[in-house]
Amino acid sequence: MLDNLPDAGPFLSVNAVKTEIVRRGQGRPLLFLHPELGLSPAAPVLDALGAHFAVTAPSLPGYGHSEFPRAWSSVDDLAYHTLDLLEALDLRDAILVGVSLGGWVAAEVATKSCERLAGVVLVNPAGIKTGDREHRDMLDIFSLPQKELEAKCFADTRFAAFDPQAASMDEVHIRMRNRETTVLLAWSPYMYNPKLAGRLHRIHVPSLVLWGTEDRIAPESYGRTYAQRIPGAKFQTIAKAGRFPHIEQPQEFARAVAAFAKDSGIAPRK
Repeated sequence: MLDNLPDAGPFLSVNAVKTEIVRRGQGRPLLFLHPELGLSPAAPVLDALGAHFAVTAPSLPGYGHSEFPRAWSSVDDLAYHTLDLLEALDLRDAILVGVSLGGWVAAEVATKSCERLAGVVLVNPAGIKTGDREHRDMLDIFSLPQKELEAKCFADTRFAAFDPQAASMDEVHIRMRNRETTVLLAWSPYMYNPKLAGRLHRIHVPSLVLWGTEDRIAPESYGRTYAQRIPGAKFQTIAKAGRFPHIEQPQEFARAVAAFAKDSGIAPRK
């Protein structure tokens, strides 16, 4: 059962882990996994996706107001939590969508089990190594000055604007908590699982890799390599968007996901 708690919004206990949940729309279920920035319940992408799907958007453990068990230390933990979430909500034939770190989690989920999935959309995903030990797949987001990081992540840096003086204490706390969790999960090895690339062949549902063309954290070639490792996966770009297309182009993002579902024969539900 979802409970309305006073400190945030609805929560679900998933294998005893308190998980913040946002829901929008109706139709075929879609599970949206946010990037390392976290997800605001007021994010326009939720309504955009909700026009096509029944959207469930959790705050991953350690992000937002969701609990983060002390014993956890990897994206693998988030992947198993997501599988538990699919079962707890009894989501079946769902479309799994993940952005950046959320895309990494989604890929890990799909390599473990596609039993409850109808399709997978990975958006500027992290998670794999494409070259040798001397090859850098993506820039170090933890070492870049904030302004430079924003310029690398967004086509329009106005979308990165954050004024801590105008923000609530809760918003500032969540922002710092999200970053802390990302450091814990993805610092070493940096933003990848050495085993994931060799497991992507296990994804056996229709798949799409979406890529914001203005992403300057990781090159487009990284996304294309990701798609090539997933049997039958398609690769598609979104213009005028960087690493987080769901923020800069929410309507185009939602249309791309809906078109993928239609083209893949994943019929909508009424």
